[in-house]
Amino acid sequence: MPNPSLLILAGDGIGPEVMAEVKRIIDWFGAKRGMHFDVTEDLVGGAAYDRHGTPLHDDTMARAQAVDAVLLGAVGGPKYDNLDFSVKPERGLLRLRKEMDLFANLRPAQCFDALSDFSSLKKEVVAGLDIMIVRELTSGVYFGEPRGIFQEGNERVGINTQRYTESEIDRVARAAFELAMRRNRKLCSMEKANVMESGILWREVVTRVGKDYPEVELSHMYADAGAMQLTRWPKQFDVIVTDNLFGDLLSDLAAMLTGSLGMLPSASLGAPMANGRPKALYEPVHGSAPDIAGQGKANPIACILSFAMALRYSFDMGDEADRLEKAVERVLADGVRTADLLGAEGVAPVSTTGMGDAILAALDASL
Repeated sequence: MPNPSLLILAGDGIGPEVMAEVKRIIDWFGAKRGMHFDVTEDLVGGAAYDRHGTPLHDDTMARAQAVDAVLLGAVGGPKYDNLDFSVKPERGLLRLRKEMDLFANLRPAQCFDALSDFSSLKKEVVAGLDIMIVRELTSGVYFGEPRGIFQEGNERVGINTQRYTESEIDRVARAAFELAMRRNRKLCSMEKANVMESGILWREVVTRVGKDYPEVELSHMYADAGAMQLTRWPKQFDVIVTDNLFGDLLSDLAAMLTGSLGMLPSASLGAPMANGRPKALYEPVHGSAPDIAGQGKANPIACILSFAMALRYSFDMGDEADRLEKAVERVLADGVRTADLLGAEGVAPVSTTGMGDAILAALDASL
């Protein structure tokens, strides 16, 4: 049987630095666990624009379609701010999501006990938090037509269209229900059915899909009320499913409940391939952080945990994903901190590589 294939797109800013630590961990699994991956690397974002004049070369897109999973670092930076919208670094990421049809974006928000003091909320509100937001990723207001800036009379008007088909809602709802079945069998769907027709359709379709999952407790909530409840008592939720725009907002809000955006991974999943596994792209939630790029200050944990999600969802290696996640938890419990996680006086931060060293040591100790 061939080795699982993985395309690494480190991208821009701190992307190559955090991805270097992931590559060390991939090597560890090969050397210590006999789990070998066929790894190829390519360019995306600003790095691809600098080389090819486009944020994603067609050859790279073809490679992404052919592998079992894609692991991406980060894209963008001030160097590219004045580029035409069509070739900005972020367009490379959006093309990957769209052409791979990665319709279900999984964003976990987990608060490690060792970091519960870092949240802006009270410790008892966030300690032990472990929720998953499933965001629809390839439709909605970010892709709907018509869109653009147009002249109307003596002024311009900006137009974006919120548009969903029943089948688009159905498939992301089923992904969320399947995930809920693997967790605590509790799902909350969020929309704005009180003021948006797309929200009415969303609620109708999710309710219909729910009849195929009678074991799952389904609830509905307006997205603005959901934002309030996430900050009031987030542990009332387990899995949340929502559309593209609300998912973008709510997942970033949930990310900050955990104390640091640099801690959170994500998975974007599509339809099953011939091997039965979904097309998938894994990436940290954080951006390219150009202000600290090249300084060895970046926290690699989000990118490392993104690889753990790949182990779980693309490679059916849930036990090894648990091993890696527990190694991260052990390191944090031992007080190892990168600069973004410092809260106590007198604690010296470790470098990006230093955090990688600590996690590798914890992996060794797990054997």
